[in-house]
Formats: sequence, C-alpha cells, structure tokens
Amino acid sequence: MKYLITGITGFLGPHLANKLIREGHDVYGLVRINNGRENDIRDIVIDNDFNKITFLYGDLTDFRIINKLLTTYLFDGIFHLAAQSHPPTSFLDPIMTWQINVMGSINLITAILDNQPSCKLLFCSSVEVYGHEGQDGRKIKEDNVILPANPYGASKAAIDLYIQERMINKQINAVVVRPFCYTGPRRGSKFSISSDAIQIARITLEKQEKILRIGNLDTIRVVSDVRDIANAFFMIMINPKTSGQVYNVTSGEPHKMRYYTETLLKHANLTDVKQVIDEKLWRPIDILYQDGDSTKLIEEIGWKPEYKIEDTLKDLLDYWIAKI
Repeated sequence: MKYLITGITGFLGPHLANKLIREGHDVYGLVRINNGRENDIRDIVIDNDFNKITFLYGDLTDFRIINKLLTTYLFDGIFHLAAQSHPPTSFLDPIMTWQINVMGSINLITAILDNQPSCKLLFCSSVEVYGHEGQDGRKIKEDNVILPANPYGASKAAIDLYIQERMINKQINAVVVRPFCYTGPRRGSKFSISSDAIQIARITLEKQEKILRIGNLDTIRVVSDVRDIANAFFMIMINPKTSGQVYNVTSGEPHKMRYYTETLLKHANLTDVKQVIDEKLWRPIDILYQDGDSTKLIEEIGWKPEYKIEDTLKDLLDYWIAKI
C-alpha cells in the first residue's frame, strides 16, 4: 500500500514512517520546502529506511501545488499530521495557526475529493478540541462536548467538525483521531516535558548550571508514548471499519506535570537542581486536568499500548543527551 504522511518532519511523522516501513508499505512524506530539512528525521529513521521514503515538496496553504501532487501521485491512505501544533504560539499568531491548520487542511481535503476520493484520510485532531471538558476529573470520551480553550484547539476543532460533516454525508473516506498528550524521542524542546528533558540533559553534560526553568507543574495530564500513538494510527488506517469514526488515543494514568519532571531528574540521578518558574513557559490560559478514555479504540481495533511512561521519559532524556 502507498501512504502519504503530511508533517513527516515533525514529531510523530518519523515514528509513523518507521512503523509503515516495518510493515512493508511504501511511504511518501510531504515536506514544505525543498531545503534538505527531511534529513533531520535521521535521528529517528535509520539510513536504510530513510532511503525508502519518497519525499514530495509543497506547502499545504498553496492549493495549486497540493492539487498537482494529488493528480500526479495516487495513495491508498493519507496521514494528515502537518500543523502548527504549539498552543502558546497560537495565542501569539492565531492567523498563521488558522492558515496552516484550517486552510491547509481544506486544501488537502479538496484535492483528495477532486482527484482520488477513495483514498482514506486519517486526520490528526487533538485533545485540545475538548478544552476544559474534563476539568472535573472525568475521563473524556469521544462524545464529550467540543469547546476548545485556545486558538490551536479551535483550529483543530474546525477541521475535526468539517470532516465529520463530510463523513456523515458520505462525501469522504476518512477517520478522525484525537490523541491526548504524548511525548518521547524527538519531541520538540519548546513543548512541556521535553523542555525539561533538554535542560536536564544539558545539566547532565555540564553545559548548563543546575537551574531548571519550568512552567506550571501542577496541571494534570495523562501522557502516552509517541510510538504507541504511531501504532494506533497505523492500526486505525489499515482497518476498513474505522472509516467514518472518531477515536480518542491515549494510555496510562494522569499525573501532575511535576511527576514527569521529577521522574526525568531521577533518571538523570540529579538531586540538587533548583527549579525556577519562567514566565515564558507559564501558560496564562491553561487546562488544569486532562484524562482520556480510549475504550472505543481498544475494543474495536484491539490496540494495546506497549510503553510505560517512565520508560518513555528515560528514552526522551537519552535522546536529548545523544542529540546534544
């Protein structure tokens, strides 16, 4: 089968490429600019597998280019991961966030419908579409209210709902997935947990003084491993029964963000690190509690997470130590 991954140079994309290649599929990756950026994923994709990926170039916000690509190449499925995915950035630049996440997605969806309507689209939505829905400690289910609390979540909700409308009216072969928080090797340094990990790695390597700059560590999140998320996406894509459905994807138990930071420090054998709140890392509007219910995915698809969060955090720390 031939699969296209938009956002292949992001966080989840390389892990998903690894899974597809191991399963014997042909992988195509959409890269916005032809400037060699695709080589950056070699920290996750080994050379032999990297050479099996066909890279295509084009900006999702340019319909002409995206339409041309989808008239030139035929795919069995498209994993749409590309997005401006950093909530704090969405407050700073909501216009850019909506141009990429909404108009870019509309362009892709239109090109699919016009040129290869049988192609299955897996849209990576987000837990952020639920906003504060789970703040009373409930596990969020797929039928919970969509009421985002930041511009990023709103942009994802717009396409999430658009695709659902298209699915209800039998206009598109698609599935919507809503991953909750996840981390692991290659997670960007500006994201929570990974921001701590890169600092702790630098302290371990004596490239930074023993001061850890942190955000709000009292919010509560369930956090999964990126490789479990990639496996879930793969299983959802290859199962024909998932078309027209919406799935939460998450695993593990919710913890205060402090737990993930302390676990990283424990893995690094650091006990005398001073933690200092950094206003740049503190979200003025934050979601206090997020926990999700993946029962539908587990029962219908048979997905089982393989990684414990403590092992994920060790792998994340080791990744940054090696990267530095």
